[in-house]
Amino acid sequence: MENEDYGENKDKSAHHTLILVDRFEAMMLKGEHYFFDAEEFEDIIEYYIEKNNSKKSLQAIDYAVNQYPFSTIFLLRKAQIFAATNQSQKALETLSFIESMEPSNAELYMTKGSIYSQMGLTDQAIENYKKAADNTEEIDEVFLAMAFEYENTGKFDDAIFYLKKAIAENPENEPALYELAFCYELNGQSEESVKYYTGFLDKYPYTTTAWFNLGVAYNRLGLFEKAIDAYDYAIAIKDDFASAYFNKANSMANLNQLSEAIAVYKETLKFEEPDATTYYYIGECYEKKDDFDHALVYYNKAVALNPKFADAYLGIGIVLDSQERTSEGIHYVKKALEFEKENAEYWYIYGELQQKMQFYEDAEESFKKVIELDPENAEIWLDYANLLFEQENKNGSLEILAEGIKNHPQNAELQYRISACLMSIGQKQEAMSFLQKALKLNYDLHNELFEYLPQLKENTSITDLIESYKK
Repeated sequence: MENEDYGENKDKSAHHTLILVDRFEAMMLKGEHYFFDAEEFEDIIEYYIEKNNSKKSLQAIDYAVNQYPFSTIFLLRKAQIFAATNQSQKALETLSFIESMEPSNAELYMTKGSIYSQMGLTDQAIENYKKAADNTEEIDEVFLAMAFEYENTGKFDDAIFYLKKAIAENPENEPALYELAFCYELNGQSEESVKYYTGFLDKYPYTTTAWFNLGVAYNRLGLFEKAIDAYDYAIAIKDDFASAYFNKANSMANLNQLSEAIAVYKETLKFEEPDATTYYYIGECYEKKDDFDHALVYYNKAVALNPKFADAYLGIGIVLDSQERTSEGIHYVKKALEFEKENAEYWYIYGELQQKMQFYEDAEESFKKVIELDPENAEIWLDYANLLFEQENKNGSLEILAEGIKNHPQNAELQYRISACLMSIGQKQEAMSFLQKALKLNYDLHNELFEYLPQLKENTSITDLIESYKK
């Protein structure tokens, strides 16, 4: 019944505000002056602010200031509207006037701080937030604003300091609890995050947000079982906590508990609207189980909800290829690339499918694109060289391998591969030189040479050289 009363009161309040607005607009239209009390003006101004109508907001404020010249709340709203409409100088002038009238107004300093923050003047922003802290009982909100300011300038240690202060003032400040976890993550301090939230939960064991953030920290450290336990506590306290179910499922998937993960992902759908990402992860779990039919169902559900979901299109393409339906799959990979044109991994998969379909020129273009986007990937040099070698373009293959070695001088596989390639065209002396380098770098990989050219096993000068490097 209480909820029904609340809804009814809310409707009455909204209706009352509309009557006030109509009366105010009739007054403006007729050019007359009606009396409104201060609270009524606040409702009218708030109505226009919510409607993003800054012009009428300012008109209402001017009427209010005229009627209540010593009420700072209207001037404060005026400054906030100036700030929201990029009139920072006007906003600061109005705030200075308020400060001369009411120097202990915390909201004035919070507004001033946020304006300086927008202007990129961090020191002035912090100075005003500190003044706000001296004049308010809601000090945790001020510390939170200060933390955001430091976070925006990359000073995560300072942000963490003030977030801890905010939580110490108000342990129920959820935004601060979430933001602290985020700052620890950005600062690469997952161990510190675990330590903090564990200590916090010793004092406040029924805080769902803290259990959730503890789970996130454990997950980042690869401690997936501990993460699952933390998420379970969060769910035990709040059984409709969709994000906790989702993250728990992620941890299960990381432990390769795929069937369990699928069940928990599906659980999230009971507590929130269907989400493309959830469908995608369910699809990925089915794909890892080699249950390709179900994987396709969920990847398709993901793209139905989000037609620009590149990863889901890629998933469909890979699954179709696994079902020996490469000619269908390649179109979905191409579709994924429409949304992720600079994604080296996508181009790599696209190139591999093109090679499989014997579209060799297209595959070559795709592999070139991978090298352009991600030359640090040693595998692409090997695969591109292999593509050319298979087409009897041995000189082209050698050029790619040589370029690969320039980029990866310590990669033994590239050295073995170029050695085999040189052997195949009769350049034995140079081949032996690269083989020696490869054996020095990584003796254990010497079978790479024979996988590429099995006939080299019969070459005693090569087998003797390999034997001489055996430890």
